[in-house]
Amino acid sequence: MLILGIDTATSQSGCAIGGHEGVIAMAQCAKGRRHAENLAPSIEFICHQAQIPLGEISVIAVDLGPGLFTGLRVGIATGKGLAHALGIPMIGVASLDLLAFAVRFSPRLIVTAIDARRSELYYAFYRQVPGGIQRLGEHSVGTPEELVSQLSASRDELLLVGDGIHRYRELFDTVPKAEIADAGLSYPSPASLVQLAHAQALREEFHQPAELEPIYLRKPDAEINWISRARG
Repeated sequence: MLILGIDTATSQSGCAIGGHEGVIAMAQCAKGRRHAENLAPSIEFICHQAQIPLGEISVIAVDLGPGLFTGLRVGIATGKGLAHALGIPMIGVASLDLLAFAVRFSPRLIVTAIDARRSELYYAFYRQVPGGIQRLGEHSVGTPEELVSQLSASRDELLLVGDGIHRYRELFDTVPKAEIADAGLSYPSPASLVQLAHAQALREEFHQPAELEPIYLRKPDAEINWISRARG
């Protein structure tokens, strides 16, 4: 079973191909947020490098967010189009889950945070469990100050991960008993997407393309701006 993973939820976009033997090929780009222009050539590139035609792909996995609205739409629409054309199922994974999976061996309470723009963060909490990680509660959106307040009240040893942490690092450096993960782990990885999707595929936890929707924790910025102008 071969899985094509597509991740465009943040400013770093990428794709990967893998299966039971792990990740076979991967491409990532973190410059310019040109998701629409970069994604198709990246998929073509990894297929060529791995010598795997698209027709051999069994499942399309996509990052469902939360994240950048335009990037999410590009990745999910591309995944749905490919899945429909190939007649194969899809799997969706949350971006915050992908960040936590990359540091799943840490015994600390894992806190993932993605820069949501407008001085806000998307964030979630995780614990290590046998075989991976478990999310504690729902995805949230709030200000960095609100998250720092929550973390400062915690008695746990903490591991903070994500570009949202690094953007507001001066604030998070004040949190007691908190370690900030390396900047190289700041973005969801298409390799993690393939790995998590493969585990779900073995359990046959598939979705039809029409069933998958992005995780939006707030209105798109364009809609917020329109509402603000209307009220003004």
